[in-house]
Amino acid sequence: MALCGGVGAMALPSELIVHVFSFLSDRDKLRASAVCSRWRECLFYPALWTELRLRIGGCSGSGSDETPRLEFLMRKFGSFVRELRLELAPVEGNLSPVNGDPSSTRTDRPPGPDSDPQLSERWRDAMAAYLDQVLCVFTSIRNNRNLQKLSLYGDTFILQQEGLSDSTNLHQIHQGDKKINEIQQLFMEFVSNSRQLRWLSCSFMLGLVTPCSLACLSNPSAETLQHLSLLDHQLGPLISPSELDRLSNLHSLALDFSDLTSELCGLLASPQRTPLHRLSLLLNGAALEFKPLEGTATEDDWKALVRVSANLRVYIMALEVDSSELLRVLKPSLPLERLHLDSYSTLVTDAAVELISQQYNKTLTHFLLLRDGTDFPDLSVNRNEDPLVLLAWRCTQLAVLVMHGYTVWSHNLVAISRLRGSSLRVLTVSEETIDFDPDQSVYMEGDPVHNLVKEVSLGLGRVWHPCLDSNLVLSEPTQHFHRELHAFSTGM
Repeated sequence: MALCGGVGAMALPSELIVHVFSFLSDRDKLRASAVCSRWRECLFYPALWTELRLRIGGCSGSGSDETPRLEFLMRKFGSFVRELRLELAPVEGNLSPVNGDPSSTRTDRPPGPDSDPQLSERWRDAMAAYLDQVLCVFTSIRNNRNLQKLSLYGDTFILQQEGLSDSTNLHQIHQGDKKINEIQQLFMEFVSNSRQLRWLSCSFMLGLVTPCSLACLSNPSAETLQHLSLLDHQLGPLISPSELDRLSNLHSLALDFSDLTSELCGLLASPQRTPLHRLSLLLNGAALEFKPLEGTATEDDWKALVRVSANLRVYIMALEVDSSELLRVLKPSLPLERLHLDSYSTLVTDAAVELISQQYNKTLTHFLLLRDGTDFPDLSVNRNEDPLVLLAWRCTQLAVLVMHGYTVWSHNLVAISRLRGSSLRVLTVSEETIDFDPDQSVYMEGDPVHNLVKEVSLGLGRVWHPCLDSNLVLSEPTQHFHRELHAFSTGM
């Protein structure tokens, strides 16, 4: 419809302009706000900002440079936003190796903050930016009673030292102790002031959640909360049985595996509670020295929980966990749907994969087997008895299979594609993982890789190729877990 006479877009009612702007992405809204004061006034209308998703720092720039942008957004929208998803990654880009050597891998232990003067200065700058950003967020939302969904992830992988990472090093920052205490107090104020919180997820936010934080959660939010995720590199549990008991309407929960004690599992199995639908557990082998598996949920506990929560499905990521520990935690009655085994130094054995395929043949849908080592061990006793082929045959619900770091023979990969067919929605295998039987060249013509691609594509019923870049298969594990548990918990 053409506009009459000299009437332009500026003459449209503000309500109509707001409606048009509602179709823009957050980034385009901010760009459009620089056009003129009228647009800026309309673009900062609260109805356009009920949901805010941000990633600050990391590859997109230094944390300190992006702090003003975060302050601006939180000052504008923090008091009324309904859903806030924020990933803070102030150290990823700032702390690249001083000499510019890109050879370090995702699982290399980063140097400590005092190992190099130049690195130490950048480490302190990055951590200072991290503290300022967390302060900015909670200063803005502390009195927001309408916030229904809060999801926070702190990409602090660079802090990992030998052993267990925690917030100790943050105290080296100027006024670090004061800022950490203020952050913890602001978080407790926020949960105390909240009135309709439905989703609370805090993953690896150093210096934020303490074992006392949830005690401040308001009674209204304790009734409305449906998802809780508390993951950190802390020595002790972040939720007590009495606090969990208040949250009677939880549908999904994410915890450190060692924090899921027999007592907590018993509380979740109470018939007076809303049945639990999703449970995400992170098993960190590096933490088992400090957080042993003794006292965690037993087979009887899992049976009791499943009796009450018949639709419960479990997602487990195991980092640097050897097969002996893995066999201890994989109870037969555990309704495992997704399993991610990720390591650098530890090995998964064929016996562990065999157990997984036998116990979870009716529930397992996702299986990720990743190892970032230099060698590629063979899981099969011989080339014709690959436990991954047996897993594909037994697990009738398997839809996602991702592999890197273990040898997969090409003919076994073809067998997997034929067994699962089009029901295997994702088959991601790094090229360097695949090996070819030299005897195949005797009776098969043409290029082996071309033949493999053709046979696997026929088996899956779609075009398939091996992944040429292993970095596309491997990702930072805690970040992957945070994002996957979000999709897992929202997909009920």
